[in-house]
Amino acid sequence: MGLPVMGIEWLTRRPIAHRGLHNAANGIIENTGPAFEAAIAGDYGIECDVQISADGEAMVHHDDALGRLTDGHDRLADLTTAELQAVRFRTGGARILTLGELCDLVAGRVALTVEIKSRFDGDTRIAKRTAHVLNGYKGPAAAMSFDPAQVVAFARAVPGLPRGIVAERHYDHAEWSTLSPSQRYSLAWFTHAAVTRPHFIAYAVRDLPALVPFVARNLLGRPLLTWTVRTAADREQAARYADQMIFEGFRP
Repeated sequence: MGLPVMGIEWLTRRPIAHRGLHNAANGIIENTGPAFEAAIAGDYGIECDVQISADGEAMVHHDDALGRLTDGHDRLADLTTAELQAVRFRTGGARILTLGELCDLVAGRVALTVEIKSRFDGDTRIAKRTAHVLNGYKGPAAAMSFDPAQVVAFARAVPGLPRGIVAERHYDHAEWSTLSPSQRYSLAWFTHAAVTRPHFIAYAVRDLPALVPFVARNLLGRPLLTWTVRTAADREQAARYADQMIFEGFRP
């Protein structure tokens, strides 16, 4: 996996709020400005997701299509930045941010960890745009992805910025149905590590302890984040096996 980037101790200094410190019951929706402001007020790190727009912008949104939290049903990749920012969430009154807008909002006050979403189709525009935005950002920030191709594209664009792999032990549920057996094997066993050369790992808390993150953390010195910590049992696992948690649904 190569040598780790020096000076990324900020990555594990504080718990990281999953998609911001959201609370739908109070109208604070995931991956929106109010959720990120709440995380900053609590001095928590921020995890967010980015998707590509039709005009090549990195949009802060988890799903690749509208509809779960917003009006509409289109894929984000089929709409321009302006069209996406005209979309409204059903509650809370927020709008979809660009990654650049999120960076302006955070302004270095807390750590920012950006998950590059992927359809595993070879399109790496989102990784390159994320790299461009973060390269101009002055605060502590890192990018990560489940997709090795996105991590490699990010690394090629900005080799000096921290990058990580998001992973779990099993890839046998519906979300991964489009992947081949060899792809699933590679994701589970990190056979991509020679090319992705991740500086940190973000691993599913439900799958800890596990061999690959144990080796990465204890033998190779890679910081280990774990997601998504929601319960007391999850928190105990995180404290025992990881360096920091990505959490939601409570305040650590």
